[in-house]
Amino acid sequence: MRAALLGTTLALLAGCAADASSARPANTPPPPAEPAAAPAPAPFASTYQPRPAADTAIVGASILTGTGTRIDNGTVLMAAGKIIAVGADVAVPLGARVIDGRGKWVTPGIIDAHSHLGVFPAPGVQGHADGNENIDPYTAHVWAEHSIWPQDPVFTKARAGGVTSLLILPGSANLFGGRGVSVKNVPAVTVQQMKFPGAPYTLKMACGENPKGRYGSRGRAPATRMGEVAGFRRAWIDAAEYGRKVDAYEKKRARGEGGEAPKRDLGLETLAGVLKGDILVQNHCYRADEMAVMLDVGHEFGYKTRAFHHAVEAYKIADLLVADDVCVATWATRWGFKMEAYDAIEENAAILSKAGVCVAIHSDEQRLIQRLNVESAVAIAAGRRAGIDIPQEEAIKWITLNPAKIMGIADKTGSLEPGKMADVVLWSKNPFSVYAIAEKVFIDGALVLDTSDPATRYRSDFEIGQPVGEE
Repeated sequence: MRAALLGTTLALLAGCAADASSARPANTPPPPAEPAAAPAPAPFASTYQPRPAADTAIVGASILTGTGTRIDNGTVLMAAGKIIAVGADVAVPLGARVIDGRGKWVTPGIIDAHSHLGVFPAPGVQGHADGNENIDPYTAHVWAEHSIWPQDPVFTKARAGGVTSLLILPGSANLFGGRGVSVKNVPAVTVQQMKFPGAPYTLKMACGENPKGRYGSRGRAPATRMGEVAGFRRAWIDAAEYGRKVDAYEKKRARGEGGEAPKRDLGLETLAGVLKGDILVQNHCYRADEMAVMLDVGHEFGYKTRAFHHAVEAYKIADLLVADDVCVATWATRWGFKMEAYDAIEENAAILSKAGVCVAIHSDEQRLIQRLNVESAVAIAAGRRAGIDIPQEEAIKWITLNPAKIMGIADKTGSLEPGKMADVVLWSKNPFSVYAIAEKVFIDGALVLDTSDPATRYRSDFEIGQPVGEE
């Protein structure tokens, strides 16, 4: 409806412009166009600043680089917040802090590509329920970052599980749930201080039982899966039209012709950003048949799905996912909690990985984010029982490099490669052991958690003085 009104308004304005031009005497040059205004700054820009970091070398450890390589008795050298070198024969410069990694393991920082921390923070009371604008199926206009509460105590607990970055998404009640935001898992007062610098925005979409159950029970669309797809298609048609109008205005503006800009529509602005490839689609979708339909919706309107989330039946369509270069974010152990999760299997990640699909193990909730390494171990073991042996140096990508790819930040973090952010975890044991502890966690080279140093155990203002969680 908004797009229709906007179209009518632009048509009237165009008519007025034609009338004014026709009233101008012949051979009279048009009035000079007003100079184009400078582009507006990005709203809600990141103010993240890495903490001071000492040059550090972890020596003698077993290293899973996140690139498919394991290095025994290796060294990871960090300086100025970046990975400088990784290998078995890295020279340690004088003055660098040296950490003995013998008997221990090093991995990239853990990354969760599907989290609701901060938007559904702890304690889980109604006053904190800010993750689902579930009053309308079309809420592409909302941004998760405007709900994030940086004092959520689970950020600290996730850091203790080695989590250094995460994608915080709105909930999944709506066809279009809104924009998600990537953050660094650092103590902060404002969400801007956490926003991952340079990370693209994402759009949360959802199909299946959640949207039709939420709105069908209220006697409104979508009440069925076919209603959901119709709603998606109608919205993309509106978004394409909106994008064309904005592009036409921008071209006129670039030529100095001026004109009145189309009124901004925050929802269509987000969808148009997807069609331009600037915003990454994160699609909550469980069943294989629905994922195949959503791929075709993308083909129809020219957008690409970056990842299907939850995706418990993805193993059934591995070939389609490989062909479209679509990632999968899923669990190993969640099964049968609703009909669309009925065909979930623990071997899902291993089957997909073997087929060449980019797989991530995600949390979707507050407890699992603290042990994504163990959830991955379950998936590895399930694969082995089925005769699919995914090496640990590959499986570590499920919680490091692959979620970084889903979030569009794999060129900055997710693996231990020179030049990347020094987001690093030193584990007490093999990280796929249930006994492994993240002893030291580095973010941009700064030591943000050290189990041997109580001073690094951050407590937010909310936690200070609370009897629960005291150690």
